[in-house]
Amino acid sequence: MTAEHALELVSDLQPDDPAGKMRLEIALDHIEDIMRLDRKIDDCNRRVVAEVKNSGTTLTRVYGIGPINAAVILGEVGDVSRFPSRDHFASYTGTAPIAASSSDHQRHRLNRAGNRTMNHALHIAAITQIRRDTPGRDYYRRKLAEGNSHKEALRCLKRRISDAVWRQLQTDRSDDQTQNNDWPRWPSSRGNLVTYRSPDTLRANGRPKPYKPITV
Repeated sequence: MTAEHALELVSDLQPDDPAGKMRLEIALDHIEDIMRLDRKIDDCNRRVVAEVKNSGTTLTRVYGIGPINAAVILGEVGDVSRFPSRDHFASYTGTAPIAASSSDHQRHRLNRAGNRTMNHALHIAAITQIRRDTPGRDYYRRKLAEGNSHKEALRCLKRRISDAVWRQLQTDRSDDQTQNNDWPRWPSSRGNLVTYRSPDTLRANGRPKPYKPITV
């Protein structure tokens, strides 16, 4: 329920007792506070989107990373040159696997260390890819078919996204913004920002194939 909808519902109330009138007054004050906070959040979001676009970052080429997530990553990472490899970066983001094998079973578990804010940003991107008809979802399902649990498959996808983020941050440092065929581009209609799908994006005649709409 939005604050505007709540205001419509409360405005129709006409209590005739002092307690009811006081409750209505308090409810209206709360709704007014929420509407004011909503306006501030919308204003902050617009400012963040504008700053991300002005930065020229290529992070939004990673499917599932929008302007807000990109701003979080840029703010947390700072200078990406302090991570000499994607493995170092994965350790920082908490997506590097931790061995949890027993007997003949080779297993890895989620890493609870690392930067939890970064890990959360990558988690959002992974969940977004799983919920859409994307190569990320296909990769996740392949991991499930191999016998991995949901958490293990999700960990693998988050590590894959972490590698993609590290590579895009490296691209941001370069004067050459072109991508090779292993990291194809795909245009987006989200605020004229370029999205970035996956290293295994399906291609036809050298161009990425558009996603099919999801049917329920």
